[in-house]
Amino acid sequence: MSLAPEKTRDALTPTEQDPRWQAVVNRDASADGTFVYAVKTTGIYCRPSCPSRTAKPKNVSFYATSADAEAAGYRPCQRCNPNGPSLAEANAAVVAHACRLIEDAEELPKLDELAASVGMSRFYFHRQFKAITGLTPKAYGAAHRTKRMRAELDDTGTSVTSAIYGAGFNSNSRFYEKSNEVLGMTPTAYKNGGKDADIHFAIGECSLGAILVARSDKGVCAITLGDDPDALARDLQDRFPKANLIGGDAEFEQLVAQVVGFVEAPQLGLDLPLDVRGTAFQQRVWQALREIPVGETASYADIARRIGEPKAVRAVAQACGANKIAVAIPCHRVVRNDGALSGYRWGVERKRALLEKEAHA
Repeated sequence: MSLAPEKTRDALTPTEQDPRWQAVVNRDASADGTFVYAVKTTGIYCRPSCPSRTAKPKNVSFYATSADAEAAGYRPCQRCNPNGPSLAEANAAVVAHACRLIEDAEELPKLDELAASVGMSRFYFHRQFKAITGLTPKAYGAAHRTKRMRAELDDTGTSVTSAIYGAGFNSNSRFYEKSNEVLGMTPTAYKNGGKDADIHFAIGECSLGAILVARSDKGVCAITLGDDPDALARDLQDRFPKANLIGGDAEFEQLVAQVVGFVEAPQLGLDLPLDVRGTAFQQRVWQALREIPVGETASYADIARRIGEPKAVRAVAQACGANKIAVAIPCHRVVRNDGALSGYRWGVERKRALLEKEAHA
């Protein structure tokens, strides 16, 4: 069986030759607000992302604004509401409201209760919440409770038990099951500023300035960059003021040299055991970053698609910003959709320098 040949450009209708047509075919939400299209056979006009069945191009015309389409005699589509917020915008507002409900609740509301409170079905709400935040409502609630837990533990007047219940955990055992994963140590050790936790560290110099490498008993837990070596050490001490910070011995200095070697010659590669602490979503993002090859970059949208959450671009950007392990988790390889450099915890100039070195590796 032979396939029909693709149309040549000369055989395309004027509508198909218009670049706006592809946005309609792709239901491109990013094109919403830039134009509307009208369908002669139905007498309605829509936004580019309208989920309705794609009309035949010969029946489609484009207008710059809704007013222009209405002046031509068309009425707005009731499904995509081109004069009001898009479905994506409306869903984002609903999910934002649900997030506030979760954050304000003493205990995590049940999924059915959340869905009913925002006027959605259980299934549709769950799907939209995960698509927009990158997390399920349950995982979002757990991440928020962990954040509250850290704040409670940082309060010197709060006991560990009070902090656990104050953060919304119904029992000590439920939190202790996850405490080492999210805190990197027991709640008591965290509250005591990392007391009795051994953290080896050393500071070296590279072309990007000072570099600090720290390792717990699990693996490398921090790689930070800066202009002032003392500031890097103070930052580590501020995170764990009562931990046993152990200055690098000869063996640990070799680890720092390995990291510095990678910065200067990326082709050498860097494969270190890491002590990665974060939410399940953050860890998925960080793993995706580690899979970007040296010399290549990816956009936030690319990463969102790779982890199966194409709408969670903002959440991906936040996860990149939360990364505390420079170069080993290469958040410097993530750029904007247009290829421009975005923010970087350790400075955009360092990000540019890293990418330039890797491009010539």
